[in-house]
Amino acid sequence: MRCFQIPRSLLRGSSFTENIERLLNADRIKELNPAQFLIQSGLKKGMSFADIGCGPGFFTMPAAAIVGDSGVVYAVDVQEEMLNKLKQRRPSANLRIVKSQENLIPIESDTVDIALLAFVVHEVNDRVVFLKEVKRLLRADGNLLVLEWKKMVEDNGPPIEERIDENEASAVMESAAFKIADIFNLNISHYVIRATK
Repeated sequence: MRCFQIPRSLLRGSSFTENIERLLNADRIKELNPAQFLIQSGLKKGMSFADIGCGPGFFTMPAAAIVGDSGVVYAVDVQEEMLNKLKQRRPSANLRIVKSQENLIPIESDTVDIALLAFVVHEVNDRVVFLKEVKRLLRADGNLLVLEWKKMVEDNGPPIEERIDENEASAVMESAAFKIADIFNLNISHYVIRATK
């Protein structure tokens, strides 16, 4: 399983530490604006949020600030190195760091308001099984956000053959019994699919 791994495109010719720093650099923050993205996606104070494939906390840290002390954020990854980097960033008390296994996320069922899969779906081998496990975490009215690279050739991100387009991603989500609520372009390189349980 390649789920939650550092994208292969970032592994070429650089050290692991350099790759983690690239995931947190200012240009990436400016391009994706994680806090704005999460607020516009409906994340609010007091909510429960799961960042699945959290890496070093690009979306996790802003989410923890948004949900505040009355909310909870689960930072989920299979890579110990990523979770260690997140710990070094001194996360707030409302953030729970969760080491995951393949298709097994140790979070109680029906506890999450919003789950985020940022650049994860294209890396997963058994997508339907994985998405069903994510679905288990969501409350009855919960939402899943999938953020992915558009299937096109460009200098940044994974090569085109490793990307998944909107139609394929939404089809596999529907196979996992999600209902697609919205598909939109976040910017020139990325799209978002919002789905409900």
